Amino acid sequence: MSGNYAQPGRPYVRPTLPLGVALLAILIGLFGLLLLIAGLLVVIASSFSLYLAPTSVLGLTGALAGGIILFLGVILLLVATGLWHLEMWALALSLLVVGFFLLVDVLAGKITLGLVIAAALFVYLLAVHRHFT
Repeated sequence: MSGNYAQPGRPYVRPTLPLGVALLAILIGLFGLLLLIAGLLVVIASSFSLYLAPTSVLGLTGALAGGIILFLGVILLLVATGLWHLEMWALALSLLVVGFFLLVDVLAGKITLGLVIAAALFVYLLAVHRHFT
């Protein structure tokens, strides 16, 4: 049996965190934190505008948008934590999201920097999959 599981007579060795995964986790975590703060600010601003001017653009629609932004921020923070701890679900979710953006870029029919970055990131995540448990 191979992999990251403990084998009889051998102690469990925690896999090492690849540098690229660490950088990706940090960047995703920072972006998630930014979305979390932005979502909170939009929800707070929308709440005040509901009381001050019920017909304001930031009213209920703003609160809903802020809630969605807040939710996405929490999801990204969870994914960043999962990547940092080399969780397989975080790798799978990252591959799905990067694969989606890769597909969108390919269907657009142009070679862009986004396509090149998505392709490189997809290949890199596949290459380091053995580090994840």
